[in-house]
Amino acid sequence: MPTARTCLLAFALLALAPAAFAQGADAPAVVRQEQGNRITEDIPPIPPELLERLERYLNTRGAALAGWTADGCLLVSTRFAETAQAHRVCQPLGMREQLTFYPEPLGSLLPAPAASGRDGFVFGKDQGGDEFSQLYWFDLDTRQVDRLTDGQRTQNRNPLFSRDGRLLAYSSTARNGTDTDVWVRDLASGQARAVVTAGGSWSAQDFSPDGKRLLVMKYVSAAESYPGVVDLDSGELRLFPVEGGKAAFGDFRFAPDGRAVYYVSDEPVDGKPQEFRTLRRHDPATGTLEVLSAHIPWDVEGFVIADDGRHLAYVTNEDGIGKLHVLALPGHRELTLPALPLGVIGGLAFSPDGARLALALNTATSPSDVYVLDLARAQLTQWTRSETGGLDPARFVSPSLVRYPTFDRVGGKRRTIPAFYYRPAHLPKGRRLPVVISIHGGPESQALPAFNPTIQFLVNELGVAVLVPNVRGSSGYGKTYLALDNADKREDSVRDIGALLDWIGRRPELDASRVGVYGGSYGGYMVLASLVHYGERIRAGVDVVGISHFGTFLQNTESYRRDLRRAEYGDERDPAMRALFEQISPLNNASKIRSRLFVAQGRNDPRVPWTEAEQIVKAVRAAGQPVWYLLFADEGHGFRKKSNNDYFTAAMMLFWQQHLLGAGE
Repeated sequence: MPTARTCLLAFALLALAPAAFAQGADAPAVVRQEQGNRITEDIPPIPPELLERLERYLNTRGAALAGWTADGCLLVSTRFAETAQAHRVCQPLGMREQLTFYPEPLGSLLPAPAASGRDGFVFGKDQGGDEFSQLYWFDLDTRQVDRLTDGQRTQNRNPLFSRDGRLLAYSSTARNGTDTDVWVRDLASGQARAVVTAGGSWSAQDFSPDGKRLLVMKYVSAAESYPGVVDLDSGELRLFPVEGGKAAFGDFRFAPDGRAVYYVSDEPVDGKPQEFRTLRRHDPATGTLEVLSAHIPWDVEGFVIADDGRHLAYVTNEDGIGKLHVLALPGHRELTLPALPLGVIGGLAFSPDGARLALALNTATSPSDVYVLDLARAQLTQWTRSETGGLDPARFVSPSLVRYPTFDRVGGKRRTIPAFYYRPAHLPKGRRLPVVISIHGGPESQALPAFNPTIQFLVNELGVAVLVPNVRGSSGYGKTYLALDNADKREDSVRDIGALLDWIGRRPELDASRVGVYGGSYGGYMVLASLVHYGERIRAGVDVVGISHFGTFLQNTESYRRDLRRAEYGDERDPAMRALFEQISPLNNASKIRSRLFVAQGRNDPRVPWTEAEQIVKAVRAAGQPVWYLLFADEGHGFRKKSNNDYFTAAMMLFWQQHLLGAGE
């Protein structure tokens, strides 16, 4: 099998017959090249020496935790070839046995519960990144694979087993292609039926211990969800009252007794508004409410309960750092745990006997790996050791957390914006560092100090400082902060980037004349908007699967996503909001973009359609500015195939070299 470097060299050196065409009579010719599923416009060949420097960074990989199999092994997802596949690990640092070998990456990995007597797992798989995933059963005894869903243009995700493994609940758009219903499949008979068809976006949360009831959740936005319970015999759906009328909810599960529930919410407590989502226990029979994480002024991200009912583990997000907590049930005594590396906790799963807790840990200087915590001995053991491409991990750079002032005030003081600051270890005397600002998507998301080989290459190989801000509208800092960019306040988050440019100008080690911006999805919109507003202070920008016009985006995104996005961005059917979209959308301000621009897109993207990329590329070129453009016909919302991601990363680094660092640097 050819190596990644060989493939990239072939991409760069293959003698192609370029097709040249012009946008207009006075416009320069655009050089278009097609190689397999990749189309490029005006992207020059990648120098072999750049590919060689990148190769080891592009061959780092991590392991994601899916859970425990019936025989006490761990099911993980990792990539050894082109895409992430299912693997089994049966002892600490043992061999990773690859179980699936598909050209498309897998998602929704979920092993059957130990009590089911079934030895296998469910997984999801789409085609070319279109996100119309089907669910499949993989039998570990026979190694046979059976499709569980309809195989049509439907989205099927969030699988959930009943305690005995007899039933499988999942979310699906199979009924009408627009609403996401909750379905339940009897795995013995193969019969599936929709149990929630109330309209909107629903997911299954937990089966009752006897399998007769199902907790469900309707998601409206990052600030609004509605929990309920379905009686599976009668089909009755009963919504629970929401304190205050509107709140955000996270995980929602039955207590081991099947009567009380544990859940995560930011509902008011005793009439007092809450900024953060806390872990709570409610007993409907007595009306007792306990707030179990009230002493922690940060969001609870999620929790799991052991099958034996003796422990509950939850994770808090404290300024971007994941903190693990384990409670003994039913008294909620907190266990003493060993110190964990500072970073991101990406998954939790109790062993079938409840004695051990598996978790995925990711830090800025190490890819995600799976560890197992022995609860009785408070001992942490590493089960996977992911590769770092042969690089010395000691050279990787950890970021510092900084806060910079922005334009508005809170309590009489300037509001500050948190950002992770990656800085090369050694700064030559008298030299100021060029800067790349990396803006996360969402926007209801959060940049975390997780391992990022692209950032490490920029810092270690190109000598670039990287700033990763969590501008207003990011999650993790309370619901007031989350709502600061909603609807008509959309460009306030762009102003936070302007404030960051001011901060860069005050730092003696940073070169304010050499700043680039990078972002994907909503972050891609932020790149384009930043170039519109602050182009004189930004040399270059890279927009990946970004929104260029909110009106056309809402019109063309998949129907099952449209109302969810309207809740965040605003409703384009409202004349006032439509007028605002016309005013702020980068497409209508393309003539103001004078910085160099690189646009990359997946043809099958169901979230931000490829037409968003095509129209901004044409508009910027029509205004006389050149644009690098990259389109993958076999990708969707991001680049999940290694060869595609490798090419994009190499092209992006060449773009930074030419248009940020300048000739000769």
